[in-house]
Amino acid sequence: MNTRALSCLTVAAALLAGGSPSWVAAGPASVGGAAAPTRDEVARHYAALVHASYSDALAAARHLQKAVDAFVRAPSAAALDTARKAWLAGREVYGQTEAFRFYGGPIDDESGREGRLNAWPMDESYVDSVAGRPGAGLVNDRKADITKQALAAMNERGGEENVATGWHAIEFMLWGQDTFDDGPGRRDFQDFVDGKAPNADRRRRYLQTVTELLVDDLQSLVKAWAPGVQGNYRARLERGGQESLRRMVVGLGSLSRGELAGERLEVALSTQDQEDEHSCFSDNTHRDAVTNARGVQNVWLGSYRRADGSVLQGPSLRALVASTDAALAERTTRQIAASVAATEAIRPPFDQEIRGGADAPGRRRVQAAIDSLTRQSKDLVDAARAIGIRQLNLVQP
Repeated sequence: MNTRALSCLTVAAALLAGGSPSWVAAGPASVGGAAAPTRDEVARHYAALVHASYSDALAAARHLQKAVDAFVRAPSAAALDTARKAWLAGREVYGQTEAFRFYGGPIDDESGREGRLNAWPMDESYVDSVAGRPGAGLVNDRKADITKQALAAMNERGGEENVATGWHAIEFMLWGQDTFDDGPGRRDFQDFVDGKAPNADRRRRYLQTVTELLVDDLQSLVKAWAPGVQGNYRARLERGGQESLRRMVVGLGSLSRGELAGERLEVALSTQDQEDEHSCFSDNTHRDAVTNARGVQNVWLGSYRRADGSVLQGPSLRALVASTDAALAERTTRQIAASVAATEAIRPPFDQEIRGGADAPGRRRVQAAIDSLTRQSKDLVDAARAIGIRQLNLVQP
Protein backbone atom coordinates (compact mmCIF):
# COMPACT_ATOMS: atom_id res chain seq x y z
CA MET A 1 0.00 0.00 0.00
CA ASN A 2 1.19 3.48 -0.67
CA THR A 3 1.17 4.95 2.81
CA ARG A 4 0.89 8.61 1.91
CA ALA A 5 -2.57 10.16 1.90
CA LEU A 6 -4.03 10.10 -1.60
CA SER A 7 -7.09 11.95 -2.74
CA CYS A 8 -9.73 10.58 -5.09
CA LEU A 9 -10.68 13.26 -7.56
CA THR A 10 -13.25 13.14 -10.33
CA VAL A 11 -11.05 13.67 -13.36
CA ALA A 12 -13.75 13.28 -15.95
CA ALA A 13 -15.82 16.35 -15.07
CA ALA A 14 -15.90 17.33 -18.70
CA LEU A 15 -17.49 14.01 -19.50
CA LEU A 16 -20.32 14.71 -17.13
CA ALA A 17 -21.41 17.88 -18.87
CA GLY A 18 -23.69 16.06 -21.24
CA GLY A 19 -25.62 14.41 -18.41
CA SER A 20 -25.35 10.99 -20.06
CA PRO A 21 -26.17 7.82 -18.13
CA SER A 22 -23.32 6.14 -16.24
CA TRP A 23 -23.28 3.12 -18.53
CA VAL A 24 -23.95 2.20 -22.14
CA ALA A 25 -24.22 -1.38 -23.40
CA ALA A 26 -21.66 -2.58 -25.93
CA GLY A 27 -23.08 -2.65 -29.43
CA PRO A 28 -22.69 -5.20 -32.22
CA ALA A 29 -19.62 -3.55 -33.74
CA SER A 30 -16.73 -5.69 -34.97
CA VAL A 31 -12.95 -5.48 -34.73
CA GLY A 32 -10.90 -6.66 -37.69
CA GLY A 33 -13.88 -8.58 -39.03
CA ALA A 34 -14.51 -10.44 -35.77
CA ALA A 35 -17.37 -9.68 -33.43
CA ALA A 36 -16.38 -7.25 -30.69
CA PRO A 37 -16.37 -8.71 -27.19
CA THR A 38 -19.24 -7.91 -24.89
CA ARG A 39 -18.63 -6.14 -21.61
CA ASP A 40 -19.45 -9.36 -19.74
CA GLU A 41 -16.87 -11.31 -21.75
CA VAL A 42 -14.23 -8.69 -20.98
CA ALA A 43 -15.07 -8.79 -17.26
CA ARG A 44 -14.95 -12.59 -17.17
CA HIS A 45 -11.56 -12.70 -18.85
CA TYR A 46 -10.26 -9.97 -16.54
CA ALA A 47 -11.28 -12.11 -13.56
CA ALA A 48 -9.41 -15.08 -15.04
CA LEU A 49 -6.34 -12.91 -15.62
CA VAL A 50 -6.43 -11.60 -12.03
CA HIS A 51 -6.75 -15.12 -10.62
CA ALA A 52 -3.84 -16.37 -12.72
CA SER A 53 -1.67 -13.44 -11.66
CA TYR A 54 -2.34 -13.86 -7.96
CA SER A 55 -1.87 -17.63 -8.28
CA ASP A 56 1.57 -17.05 -9.77
CA ALA A 57 2.37 -14.54 -7.03
CA LEU A 58 1.35 -17.10 -4.41
CA ALA A 59 3.54 -19.77 -5.99
CA ALA A 60 6.46 -17.35 -5.99
CA ALA A 61 5.85 -16.49 -2.33
CA ARG A 62 5.83 -20.18 -1.44
CA HIS A 63 9.15 -20.57 -3.24
CA LEU A 64 10.47 -17.64 -1.20
CA GLN A 65 9.15 -19.30 1.96
CA LYS A 66 11.10 -22.48 1.20
CA ALA A 67 14.26 -20.44 0.64
CA VAL A 68 13.73 -18.51 3.87
CA ASP A 69 13.09 -21.70 5.84
CA ALA A 70 16.30 -23.23 4.47
CA PHE A 71 18.26 -20.11 5.35
CA VAL A 72 16.87 -19.95 8.87
CA ARG A 73 17.68 -23.63 9.48
CA ALA A 74 21.31 -23.14 8.43
CA PRO A 75 22.30 -19.48 7.93
CA SER A 76 25.03 -18.99 5.35
CA ALA A 77 26.02 -16.47 2.71
CA ALA A 78 24.86 -18.86 -0.02
CA ALA A 79 21.48 -19.52 1.59
CA LEU A 80 20.93 -15.79 2.10
CA ASP A 81 21.72 -15.16 -1.56
CA THR A 82 19.20 -17.82 -2.57
CA ALA A 83 16.51 -16.20 -0.42
CA ARG A 84 17.27 -12.81 -1.95
CA LYS A 85 16.94 -14.18 -5.47
CA ALA A 86 13.60 -15.75 -4.53
CA TRP A 87 12.38 -12.40 -3.21
CA LEU A 88 13.40 -10.66 -6.44
CA ALA A 89 11.66 -13.33 -8.51
CA GLY A 90 8.50 -12.92 -6.46
CA ARG A 91 8.50 -9.17 -7.05
CA GLU A 92 8.56 -9.70 -10.81
CA VAL A 93 5.21 -11.46 -10.49
CA TYR A 94 3.61 -9.44 -7.72
CA GLY A 95 4.43 -6.08 -9.33
CA GLN A 96 2.11 -6.89 -12.22
CA THR A 97 -0.82 -7.38 -9.82
CA GLU A 98 -0.74 -3.73 -8.77
CA ALA A 99 -3.09 -3.01 -11.68
CA PHE A 100 -5.88 -4.74 -9.70
CA ARG A 101 -6.06 -2.05 -7.02
CA PHE A 102 -7.78 1.27 -6.28
CA TYR A 103 -11.42 0.27 -6.75
CA GLY A 104 -12.25 -1.38 -3.44
CA GLY A 105 -11.59 -4.96 -4.52
CA PRO A 106 -10.30 -7.73 -2.26
CA ILE A 107 -6.80 -6.26 -2.16
CA ASP A 108 -7.79 -2.85 -0.84
CA ASP A 109 -11.33 -2.84 0.48
CA GLU A 110 -11.94 -2.15 4.19
CA SER A 111 -10.50 -5.54 5.15
CA GLY A 112 -8.04 -5.74 2.25
CA ARG A 113 -4.53 -7.11 2.61
CA GLU A 114 -2.66 -4.47 0.60
CA GLY A 115 -1.35 -2.64 3.67
CA ARG A 116 0.07 -5.87 5.04
CA LEU A 117 1.50 -6.94 1.69
CA ASN A 118 3.17 -3.92 0.17
CA ALA A 119 3.16 -0.94 2.56
CA TRP A 120 5.99 1.56 2.11
CA PRO A 121 8.02 3.67 2.75
CA MET A 122 9.27 1.78 5.78
CA ASP A 123 10.89 3.04 8.95
CA GLU A 124 13.27 0.14 9.30
CA SER A 125 14.10 1.01 12.91
CA TYR A 126 10.54 -0.08 13.76
CA VAL A 127 11.58 -3.65 12.96
CA ASP A 128 15.30 -4.08 13.66
CA SER A 129 18.67 -2.52 14.36
CA VAL A 130 19.82 0.39 12.21
CA ALA A 131 23.02 2.39 12.09
CA GLY A 132 23.45 4.21 15.39
CA ARG A 133 20.53 2.35 17.02
CA PRO A 134 21.64 -1.22 17.69
CA GLY A 135 18.75 -1.96 20.05
CA ALA A 136 15.97 -0.63 17.86
CA GLY A 137 12.93 -2.48 16.64
CA LEU A 138 10.56 -5.29 17.44
CA VAL A 139 13.31 -7.82 16.87
CA ASN A 140 15.32 -6.42 19.78
CA ASP A 141 12.36 -5.96 22.10
CA ARG A 142 12.15 -9.34 23.77
CA LYS A 143 8.81 -8.42 25.29
CA ALA A 144 7.25 -8.11 21.83
CA ASP A 145 5.54 -11.22 20.49
CA ILE A 146 6.64 -12.50 17.11
CA THR A 147 3.57 -14.26 15.77
CA LYS A 148 1.52 -13.66 12.64
CA GLN A 149 -1.31 -12.20 14.66
CA ALA A 150 0.98 -9.91 16.67
CA LEU A 151 2.90 -8.62 13.64
CA ALA A 152 -0.30 -8.03 11.67
CA ALA A 153 -1.59 -5.97 14.59
CA MET A 154 1.68 -4.02 14.79
CA ASN A 155 1.74 -3.18 11.10
CA GLU A 156 1.41 0.62 10.69
CA ARG A 157 0.52 1.00 14.38
CA GLY A 158 1.36 4.51 15.52
CA GLY A 159 2.28 5.73 12.04
CA GLU A 160 2.05 4.76 8.38
CA GLU A 161 5.81 4.22 8.14
CA ASN A 162 5.75 1.68 10.99
CA VAL A 163 5.67 -1.15 8.50
CA ALA A 164 6.06 -4.54 10.16
CA THR A 165 4.92 -6.98 7.46
CA GLY A 166 4.91 -7.63 3.75
CA TRP A 167 7.36 -7.61 0.88
CA HIS A 168 9.37 -4.67 2.19
CA ALA A 169 9.72 -5.95 5.73
CA ILE A 170 11.08 -9.17 4.26
CA GLU A 171 13.30 -7.15 1.93
CA PHE A 172 14.79 -5.26 4.87
CA MET A 173 15.42 -8.48 6.78
CA LEU A 174 17.25 -9.97 3.79
CA TRP A 175 19.29 -6.96 2.68
CA GLY A 176 19.41 -4.62 5.68
CA GLN A 177 19.84 -0.88 5.25
CA ASP A 178 21.20 0.35 1.93
CA THR A 179 24.01 2.79 2.76
CA PHE A 180 25.87 2.25 -0.50
CA ASP A 181 25.82 4.29 -3.71
CA ASP A 182 26.84 1.39 -5.94
CA GLY A 183 24.42 -1.31 -4.88
CA PRO A 184 21.86 -2.63 -2.39
CA GLY A 185 22.14 -3.33 1.33
CA ARG A 186 24.74 -5.82 2.50
CA ARG A 187 23.34 -7.47 5.59
CA ASP A 188 25.65 -10.20 6.87
CA PHE A 189 24.15 -13.66 7.24
CA GLN A 190 25.72 -13.76 10.70
CA ASP A 191 22.99 -11.38 11.90
CA PHE A 192 20.93 -14.60 12.04
CA VAL A 193 23.54 -16.73 13.83
CA ASP A 194 23.37 -17.23 17.59
CA GLY A 195 26.41 -15.78 19.30
CA LYS A 196 27.29 -13.58 16.32
CA ALA A 197 24.56 -10.95 16.69
CA PRO A 198 22.18 -10.01 19.53
CA ASN A 199 18.71 -11.54 19.25
CA ALA A 200 19.60 -13.65 16.25
CA ASP A 201 16.95 -16.17 17.31
CA ARG A 202 14.25 -13.49 17.16
CA ARG A 203 15.56 -12.24 13.82
CA ARG A 204 15.21 -15.73 12.36
CA ARG A 205 11.71 -16.07 13.78
CA TYR A 206 10.70 -12.63 12.48
CA LEU A 207 11.84 -13.42 8.94
CA GLN A 208 10.01 -16.73 8.91
CA THR A 209 6.84 -15.27 10.40
CA VAL A 210 6.47 -12.32 8.04
CA THR A 211 7.11 -14.62 5.08
CA GLU A 212 4.42 -17.03 6.27
CA LEU A 213 2.02 -14.11 6.67
CA LEU A 214 2.79 -12.99 3.11
CA VAL A 215 1.81 -16.43 1.86
CA ASP A 216 -1.41 -16.38 3.91
CA ASP A 217 -2.43 -12.98 2.55
CA LEU A 218 -1.81 -14.00 -1.05
CA GLN A 219 -3.84 -17.16 -0.46
CA SER A 220 -6.78 -15.00 0.58
CA LEU A 221 -6.57 -13.09 -2.70
CA VAL A 222 -6.42 -16.25 -4.78
CA LYS A 223 -9.53 -17.48 -2.97
CA ALA A 224 -11.37 -14.20 -3.59
CA TRP A 225 -10.73 -14.52 -7.33
CA ALA A 226 -11.15 -18.30 -7.64
CA PRO A 227 -13.56 -19.50 -10.35
CA GLY A 228 -16.82 -21.21 -9.50
CA VAL A 229 -17.07 -19.98 -5.91
CA GLN A 230 -20.54 -18.66 -5.21
CA GLY A 231 -20.54 -15.26 -3.56
CA ASN A 232 -16.83 -14.50 -3.80
CA TYR A 233 -15.58 -11.26 -5.34
CA ARG A 234 -14.96 -12.81 -8.74
CA ALA A 235 -18.54 -14.05 -9.00
CA ARG A 236 -19.86 -10.57 -8.24
CA LEU A 237 -17.51 -8.82 -10.66
CA GLU A 238 -18.44 -11.17 -13.48
CA ARG A 239 -22.06 -10.09 -13.04
CA GLY A 240 -21.25 -6.41 -12.59
CA GLY A 241 -21.78 -5.21 -16.16
CA GLN A 242 -20.52 -1.73 -16.92
CA GLU A 243 -19.57 -1.12 -13.29
CA SER A 244 -17.01 -3.89 -13.59
CA LEU A 245 -15.48 -2.19 -16.63
CA ARG A 246 -15.37 1.09 -14.72
CA ARG A 247 -13.46 -0.56 -11.91
CA MET A 248 -10.99 -2.06 -14.32
CA VAL A 249 -10.21 1.33 -15.86
CA VAL A 250 -10.06 3.02 -12.44
CA GLY A 251 -7.36 0.51 -11.46
CA LEU A 252 -5.34 1.16 -14.60
CA GLY A 253 -5.66 4.94 -14.51
CA SER A 254 -4.94 5.24 -10.81
CA LEU A 255 -1.84 3.08 -10.99
CA SER A 256 -0.64 4.95 -14.08
CA ARG A 257 -0.86 8.47 -12.70
CA GLY A 258 -1.47 8.60 -8.97
CA GLU A 259 0.66 5.69 -7.83
CA LEU A 260 3.41 4.89 -10.32
CA ALA A 261 3.98 8.24 -12.02
CA GLY A 262 3.16 10.19 -8.85
CA GLU A 263 4.04 8.50 -5.59
CA ARG A 264 6.67 6.08 -6.84
CA LEU A 265 8.52 8.22 -9.38
CA GLU A 266 7.59 11.89 -9.11
CA VAL A 267 7.98 12.15 -5.32
CA ALA A 268 11.39 10.49 -5.35
CA LEU A 269 12.50 12.62 -8.29
CA SER A 270 11.47 15.74 -6.37
CA THR A 271 13.07 14.87 -3.04
CA GLN A 272 16.07 12.94 -4.39
CA ASP A 273 15.77 10.95 -1.16
CA GLN A 274 16.52 7.26 -1.06
CA GLU A 275 13.81 6.83 1.58
CA ASP A 276 11.24 7.70 -1.08
CA GLU A 277 12.15 4.86 -3.43
CA HIS A 278 9.95 1.84 -3.43
CA SER A 279 12.34 -1.08 -2.92
CA CYS A 280 15.18 0.84 -1.33
CA PHE A 281 16.95 -2.02 0.50
CA SER A 282 17.39 -4.30 -2.52
CA ASP A 283 17.75 -1.56 -5.18
CA ASN A 284 14.92 -3.21 -7.10
CA THR A 285 12.87 -0.03 -7.64
CA HIS A 286 13.61 0.11 -11.36
CA ARG A 287 12.04 -3.34 -11.79
CA ASP A 288 9.05 -2.36 -9.66
CA ALA A 289 8.34 0.39 -12.18
CA VAL A 290 8.59 -1.96 -15.14
CA THR A 291 6.35 -4.64 -13.66
CA ASN A 292 3.74 -2.06 -12.61
CA ALA A 293 3.67 -0.62 -16.14
CA ARG A 294 3.44 -4.11 -17.59
CA GLY A 295 0.51 -4.90 -15.30
CA VAL A 296 -1.44 -2.07 -16.93
CA GLN A 297 -0.53 -3.42 -20.34
CA ASN A 298 -1.65 -6.93 -19.35
CA VAL A 299 -5.14 -5.75 -18.45
CA TRP A 300 -5.50 -3.41 -21.44
CA LEU A 301 -4.52 -6.14 -23.92
CA GLY A 302 -6.23 -8.97 -22.01
CA SER A 303 -2.95 -10.85 -22.11
CA TYR A 304 -0.75 -12.26 -19.34
CA ARG A 305 2.38 -14.36 -19.68
CA ARG A 306 2.30 -16.76 -16.78
CA ALA A 307 5.30 -17.83 -14.74
CA ASP A 308 5.41 -21.15 -16.65
CA GLY A 309 5.67 -19.30 -19.97
CA SER A 310 2.10 -19.95 -21.14
CA VAL A 311 0.04 -16.98 -22.27
CA LEU A 312 -3.49 -16.26 -21.08
CA GLN A 313 -5.23 -14.27 -23.81
CA GLY A 314 -8.85 -13.23 -24.18
CA PRO A 315 -11.45 -10.45 -24.59
CA SER A 316 -9.85 -7.14 -23.69
CA LEU A 317 -10.58 -3.52 -22.94
CA ARG A 318 -8.57 -2.65 -26.03
CA ALA A 319 -10.88 -4.69 -28.28
CA LEU A 320 -13.97 -3.25 -26.62
CA VAL A 321 -12.74 0.32 -27.12
CA ALA A 322 -11.69 -0.46 -30.69
CA SER A 323 -15.27 -1.51 -31.46
CA THR A 324 -16.33 2.12 -31.04
CA ASP A 325 -13.10 4.06 -31.71
CA ALA A 326 -10.32 2.09 -33.38
CA ALA A 327 -7.98 5.07 -33.60
CA LEU A 328 -8.28 5.76 -29.87
CA ALA A 329 -7.67 2.10 -29.04
CA GLU A 330 -4.54 2.09 -31.17
CA ARG A 331 -3.30 5.36 -29.68
CA THR A 332 -3.78 4.07 -26.15
CA THR A 333 -2.07 0.79 -27.00
CA ARG A 334 0.95 2.65 -28.37
CA GLN A 335 1.10 4.92 -25.35
CA ILE A 336 0.97 2.03 -22.89
CA ALA A 337 3.77 0.30 -24.79
CA ALA A 338 5.76 3.53 -24.69
CA SER A 339 5.34 3.66 -20.90
CA VAL A 340 6.66 0.13 -20.52
CA ALA A 341 9.66 1.08 -22.65
CA ALA A 342 10.22 4.28 -20.66
CA THR A 343 10.27 2.41 -17.36
CA GLU A 344 12.63 -0.17 -18.84
CA ALA A 345 15.02 2.68 -19.70
CA ILE A 346 15.42 3.65 -16.02
CA ARG A 347 18.77 2.37 -14.82
CA PRO A 348 19.68 0.90 -11.46
CA PRO A 349 20.35 1.85 -8.79
CA PHE A 350 17.31 4.11 -8.73
CA ASP A 351 18.63 6.16 -5.81
CA GLN A 352 21.44 7.36 -8.10
CA GLU A 353 19.16 7.82 -11.09
CA ILE A 354 17.12 10.51 -9.30
CA ARG A 355 20.10 12.62 -8.24
CA GLY A 356 21.64 15.67 -9.88
CA GLY A 357 20.30 18.64 -11.77
CA ALA A 358 17.24 18.72 -13.99
CA ASP A 359 19.32 17.78 -17.04
CA ALA A 360 21.07 14.81 -15.42
CA PRO A 361 20.60 11.78 -17.71
CA GLY A 362 19.05 9.66 -14.98
CA ARG A 363 16.57 12.31 -13.95
CA ARG A 364 15.59 12.80 -17.57
CA ARG A 365 14.90 9.08 -17.93
CA VAL A 366 12.71 9.07 -14.84
CA GLN A 367 10.91 12.21 -16.02
CA ALA A 368 10.27 10.62 -19.42
CA ALA A 369 8.56 7.70 -17.69
CA ILE A 370 6.44 10.09 -15.59
CA ASP A 371 5.40 12.03 -18.70
CA SER A 372 4.49 8.88 -20.61
CA LEU A 373 2.44 7.46 -17.73
CA THR A 374 0.63 10.79 -17.31
CA ARG A 375 -0.27 10.84 -21.00
CA GLN A 376 -1.38 7.22 -20.69
CA SER A 377 -3.77 8.04 -17.87
CA LYS A 378 -5.44 10.69 -20.05
CA ASP A 379 -5.81 8.21 -22.89
CA LEU A 380 -7.42 5.77 -20.49
CA VAL A 381 -9.97 8.42 -19.49
CA ASP A 382 -10.77 8.89 -23.18
CA ALA A 383 -11.02 5.13 -23.61
CA ALA A 384 -13.47 4.93 -20.72
CA ARG A 385 -15.63 7.54 -22.36
CA ALA A 386 -15.61 5.59 -25.62
CA ILE A 387 -17.24 2.60 -23.90
CA GLY A 388 -19.82 4.70 -22.08
CA ILE A 389 -18.19 5.33 -18.71
CA ARG A 390 -19.10 8.88 -17.79
CA GLN A 391 -17.70 9.15 -14.27
CA LEU A 392 -14.23 7.92 -13.44
CA ASN A 393 -12.69 8.58 -10.04
CA LEU A 394 -8.94 8.12 -10.24
CA VAL A 395 -6.39 8.30 -7.47
CA GLN A 396 -4.29 11.38 -8.06
CA PRO A 397 -0.78 12.19 -6.77
